[in-house]
Amino acid sequence: MTAEVQVFDAVLAVLLLWLGWRALASADLFKAVVQFIVFGLLLSLTWVRLGAPDVALAEAAIGAGLAGALLLDTLARMGPSGAADEARPLALTPARVGIALAVIGLAVLLVASVLALPARWPGLVEPALQQLSASGVSNPVTATLLNYRAWDTLLEIGVLMLAVLGVWILDAEPALPRPAPDPMLGLLLRVLLPLTVIVAGYLLWVGAHAPGGAFQGGALLAAGGVLWHLARPLSLGPSRAVRAVVVFGFAVFLAVGVAAALLGGGLLTFPPEHAGAIILVIEAAAMLSIALIMVALFVGRQRPATDPQAADTTGTQDTGAAP
Repeated sequence: MTAEVQVFDAVLAVLLLWLGWRALASADLFKAVVQFIVFGLLLSLTWVRLGAPDVALAEAAIGAGLAGALLLDTLARMGPSGAADEARPLALTPARVGIALAVIGLAVLLVASVLALPARWPGLVEPALQQLSASGVSNPVTATLLNYRAWDTLLEIGVLMLAVLGVWILDAEPALPRPAPDPMLGLLLRVLLPLTVIVAGYLLWVGAHAPGGAFQGGALLAAGGVLWHLARPLSLGPSRAVRAVVVFGFAVFLAVGVAAALLGGGLLTFPPEHAGAIILVIEAAAMLSIALIMVALFVGRQRPATDPQAADTTGTQDTGAAP
């Protein structure tokens, strides 16, 4: 590693710490949200530097993109007076100082533990790579998520289902007044939405042998859905069609696992000769569910606004074509 690369990594680490602190301590909530988004983008770059492009894609799309858009939408709903009431500086109380010291101590222990590891640590990396040809894919990350520890990934999709269920059982929030049509936003939607669908499909397909997969493709589709919502407000309540898509990924994943068990293998144990096709089917179903769940979490559960211009936020507009 050259000196220039080491300096770059050091500057990146300092920027992450500074932005993380400013996002928490800023008295201006809008500035805090912007700093949080920039923090997510720099964190994506950090994951690339650590050799984890799959995580970097997810962080850029979800951590910086969708989460940042959700925070900005929350600020819009709070209004200037609500944001001003909440915009208080983060004072250093004894409790916060104690928590900060405990976190720093834990970080020091983790760093010391990593540095104390031997140069060659006997683990599961080599056995996993040796069995990669039988996993159905050549990307180690996809093999780990969909074959080696499929149980964990199945439960992650289940957690997302529970999250959107929690949103649906909460009291509905009043919908924001429908914004005036924006020709530039409509044009951007026409250009970006088809590209989003194409790139999401590419990420799904390429995930078998390169960075990508269901979560990355689903996050990109969700970003397209959020853009659609900004141009033409959606209402994704628990209708029958929406619920069917939300549970589709989990249901297909579980059904394939049970079928594998009934055919003589173990639960979520895929036969090597069909593992590639099975993983592709699971990931395609999961991508659709993940995308809709993320958009539903962003949109939330809304009741029609009293403003006449915003009263009609349901019905045909929910599924209308892009402008």
